[in-house]
Amino acid sequence: MKPFLILQLRPETDASDDEFRAFLAKGGLEQDQVHRIRLDQHGIPAGLSLDDYAGVIVGGGPGCVSDAPEKKSPVEAKIEAECLSLMPQITAQDIPFLGCCYGIGILGHHLEPGSVSKKNYGEPVSASKCQLTDAGRSDPLLDGIPDRFEAFVGHKEAMQHLPDGCHHLVSSPRCPFQMIRFGKNVYATQFHPEADAHSFETRIGIYKHHGYFPPEEAEALVDMVHAANVHAPARILRNFVTRYRA
Repeated sequence: MKPFLILQLRPETDASDDEFRAFLAKGGLEQDQVHRIRLDQHGIPAGLSLDDYAGVIVGGGPGCVSDAPEKKSPVEAKIEAECLSLMPQITAQDIPFLGCCYGIGILGHHLEPGSVSKKNYGEPVSASKCQLTDAGRSDPLLDGIPDRFEAFVGHKEAMQHLPDGCHHLVSSPRCPFQMIRFGKNVYATQFHPEADAHSFETRIGIYKHHGYFPPEEAEALVDMVHAANVHAPARILRNFVTRYRA
């Protein structure tokens, strides 16, 4: 089996490590079945060939592709540029790809600069009530997912409209583009398919001063995520791995 390439965009080690563990657990993967690259620490290796991988998984992060260049730290700019550098090949060759949260911003920005912004559809840290579209009900990555489900979210920017060539798979009342597909094999979610309540508790502690919510609300948010019924999204990650590992 070819390994999966996991690209991580979180500069915070505790958050990055927890996310990586979640990708392995929810995807049903072992460490020797993946190639992990933390883009805050390393660039894309020279000579890396996407043909050597079963698929590419991109994690979340505190950056925003729609921020003006002067507002991005050097690390944020590096992370974004490294990830975007692979998107022309991924979309042109329809390479299996699953972008999670930040990943939908990367895909949207590549396909149509300006399609992702902070104008509308940002969501606070919450369990968003999602629903499959007609296209989503027949998509193989959503096999076994109920028509309505909850998923963990927390984002400042969002896709404002669907770029050409994209299929709309999952929506929610507050953020219409919760999951999309470009071509046959390039997917992205606004929600976090890898996250459970324990992961989100970790992230709440790490990012409570990053402007996602007032810091004094952190304890109440932790209680909220543990009370939420979030189980279905992990099936998407497992379906991705199962479909493309062969």
